[in-house]
Amino acid sequence: MSLRIAVAAPFKGAGTRRMEESRFVVSLSLDRNWFSPDQAKRLIDLAASEGLLERSETGLRATFPVESVEIPADFSPGEEILTERSPFERVLELLVENGVEKRTAVARINELQRELGITIEVAAVVFARRKGIDVSEEIPAVRGTLDREG
Repeated sequence: MSLRIAVAAPFKGAGTRRMEESRFVVSLSLDRNWFSPDQAKRLIDLAASEGLLERSETGLRATFPVESVEIPADFSPGEEILTERSPFERVLELLVENGVEKRTAVARINELQRELGITIEVAAVVFARRKGIDVSEEIPAVRGTLDREG
């Protein structure tokens, strides 16, 4: 997942899971030249909303094991990374990362949605869990989609 890679990079470079927000922005904008400072701040907002970062008075903390993230030598995130993704899109990305063909995943999720009469987000979580893929980080966001459907 490219968002996870972009978030992990400054932490891995510093050898820590905590850092000041300004250092994170400098790492992404000046050190790596991946984003402008404003875009790096947007990335922080997005990563926090997706649960990858926690903000505090002392700075940022990665909520996932950054040391286990591989950063390809030729990696350079595009601006599309700054677009918020739905819980469905995030679960689908996890499925693909775990070897499930995207077309197959979408077809099975759609079948589950019809069979069980559930939302697409819930169907995606059910399918992922049946495949043995941990999607626990997405549960709060999926629950939020149920609250909105009311």
